[in-house]
Amino acid sequence: MMTSTEMRETKCGYVALIGIPNAGKSTLVNALVGAKVSIVSRKVQTTRTLVRGIAIKDATQIIFVDTPGIFAPKRRLERAMVTSAWGGAGDADAVALVVDARKGIDPEVQALLTALEGWKRPIFLILNKVDLVDRPDLLGLAEKLNQLIPFQETFMVSASTGSGVERVFEHLANAMPVGPWLYPEDQVSDAPLRMLASEITREKLFERLHDELPYRSTVETDQWQTRKDGSVRIEQTIFVERESQRMIVLGKAGQTIKAIGAASRQDLAKEIDTNVHLFLHVKVRENWTDDPARYREMGLDFPTD
Repeated sequence: MMTSTEMRETKCGYVALIGIPNAGKSTLVNALVGAKVSIVSRKVQTTRTLVRGIAIKDATQIIFVDTPGIFAPKRRLERAMVTSAWGGAGDADAVALVVDARKGIDPEVQALLTALEGWKRPIFLILNKVDLVDRPDLLGLAEKLNQLIPFQETFMVSASTGSGVERVFEHLANAMPVGPWLYPEDQVSDAPLRMLASEITREKLFERLHDELPYRSTVETDQWQTRKDGSVRIEQTIFVERESQRMIVLGKAGQTIKAIGAASRQDLAKEIDTNVHLFLHVKVRENWTDDPARYREMGLDFPTD
């Protein structure tokens, strides 16, 4: 017997969210999907790879692609991230440019607008963090942006509070092409659980050590064992580049790493709906950003130039 979804004409498509670092793309993706699929941090360039969150509106399935923030890259890892972001945008059925309404059109946003000129696929404008800006200023910013790019539609949202998010969802669902769903109805992300676990710990690492820890640190999930009682034992390694950084992560008498582990364990248990036994290790891996294997681990292409 056919299900109600199979009897209706289904639609499915990809929407890439692009913007400069800290525009609020990850928070918005989580709000659109209704689940935590992308990590959020005050630290810029937190998202390193394409993170896909899957959501359903009636007979339409939308795969939201959270891309790394686009900026002028200087290091190899940064070049890989920006290349990944543009690749995600180029493969999508529609692009949503997310702009921090507080910052407006700064040089980084202007560079993005220039790069989007002549873009063949539909482009939507999402002004985020509008709860922090006066309405007259918002209207003026929206008008200026639409004079520069012919956006299909302009949305004003606060991803952190959820205001305006449903309207974005409805319009994007209408813009998706007819086609079969690509993922099961109950799936909210295509990221393997091991990768999700690594990302959650990386988020907690940044939250705890935003000012002290350099951007170039990473987390890998080494072991994932399901126990007889249904709980999960997870072992992870946090890699830093110098011994001084390792000591910062550990903290006095190991208090910092314990706090990071406790926060990560709590989020993980919520995400996979079972008890989690999390064990964290901190190791020094010098120049890991020049190691092609680490890029493959993160789902990035290794820049050779």
